[in-house]
Amino acid sequence: MSDDLWTWACAAYAAPGVSEACLSLQDYHDQNVPLLLWAAWTAVTGRQPDEETIEAACDTARAWQTTTITPLRAVRRTLKGPVPDLETDARLAIRDQVKAAELAAERHLLEGLHALSPAPCGAPRPTVDAMADTARLWDRVVPRPGLKALADLLPT
Repeated sequence: MSDDLWTWACAAYAAPGVSEACLSLQDYHDQNVPLLLWAAWTAVTGRQPDEETIEAACDTARAWQTTTITPLRAVRRTLKGPVPDLETDARLAIRDQVKAAELAAERHLLEGLHALSPAPCGAPRPTVDAMADTARLWDRVVPRPGLKALADLLPT
């Protein structure tokens, strides 16, 4: 189990089915994937963030999402398919650069979330509970079935 959030999040995201579950929560339930992965990581590493810490994490995630991640994602998705009057190789090269910038922003977000994290203080707890606590402060609707599906796929 990695004490480093970035390393854990990359390994978790690469696990079978995790990326699809994360993107579903992002695209259909307006959840923030790095924030959910942070919540899961806190659970599996025995960290117990209090409500104030979770609120601070949501504020940090919202700032990164609003100013950087969402705009970059929109550009990347626009460049995914053919665009009139843009040469394909040049469009795809720019798309790759935008994708790298989006990933860098997500890494900075995860580093900020890691800095907010309390030290481990107990046994691991269910990841779905930690993600639901965080999702509740992120948005009024908690997509529990989607969170449960993601929790079942994450490494423990």
